[in-house]
Amino acid sequence: MIVGQQTISLLRSPWAQTLHGLVSLVDEDLLIACPFLKRSAAEHIVSLLAQRNRLDSVRVRIITDLRPESTLAGSLDLSALTEFGRKIPAFELTHLPSVHAKVYVADCKMAIVTSGNLTEAGLYGNVEYGIALRENGIVKEVRSDFEGYASLGAKVSVEDVGELSSEMEELRALYKRAEKSIREQARHAFQEKLRLTHVRLLRHRAKGKTTHAIFSDTIKFLLSKGPLRTEELHPLIQLIHPDLCDDSVDRVIGEVHFGKKWKHYVRTAQQHLKRRGEIEFDGARWRLTQRD
Repeated sequence: MIVGQQTISLLRSPWAQTLHGLVSLVDEDLLIACPFLKRSAAEHIVSLLAQRNRLDSVRVRIITDLRPESTLAGSLDLSALTEFGRKIPAFELTHLPSVHAKVYVADCKMAIVTSGNLTEAGLYGNVEYGIALRENGIVKEVRSDFEGYASLGAKVSVEDVGELSSEMEELRALYKRAEKSIREQARHAFQEKLRLTHVRLLRHRAKGKTTHAIFSDTIKFLLSKGPLRTEELHPLIQLIHPDLCDDSVDRVIGEVHFGKKWKHYVRTAQQHLKRRGEIEFDGARWRLTQRD
């Protein structure tokens, strides 16, 4: 089905050829949001950009979830991210724990919104479904939404990805030993390494941005979509920042609080933004001020 003079078209499996067409349109900025990526798909995109002599001129931005469990399960190749980083000078990586969308955007020319991840199974094997958008206004809105989500995540350098990859190799070895139950000590070692790897990712969240700033930016981002009650804001913030809004534990890393006190920090951020005149409360809902 095609709507609006081919501006919106249905996307059925396999959809690799449509992704190929999207990458072929990129002149300035390729934005990718998906939780699972594999090296073969990354190499294919890099190859397409190289064929068009765009490696040095295109910015590639990826929003993904770097949780260790995805790497252990084999659904995320950290080497796919280092492949982008090695070949593309203007590569940016954002770790956002709540990302589940699969969105691919070429400049403001075309966007793909689909259920398919950037993996062989997602591109060729699974039954996936989605839409391809070619109407500039809609594509700009999709891009703007995900640039907004990216601003709420943590920037991770290629060097840090390399270090995480090394840690994951050690974690994978411990995981295999734990699964086979060779020794109970191996299981404990795996759990401890998993905990430390999660802490490492939290340190990226703490780097350069306080909890207060993260929640303030998130509140403004959510209110930019329309007024919300406090009880509506809380679950939306928790969906975006599950690692910062863990009700079961209170952790402090790099002077940034992670844990059950998160609602207190949200209220503090709301009051701060209200005093600055950036948001207002009408007795029922919070909203951005007209001036903001």
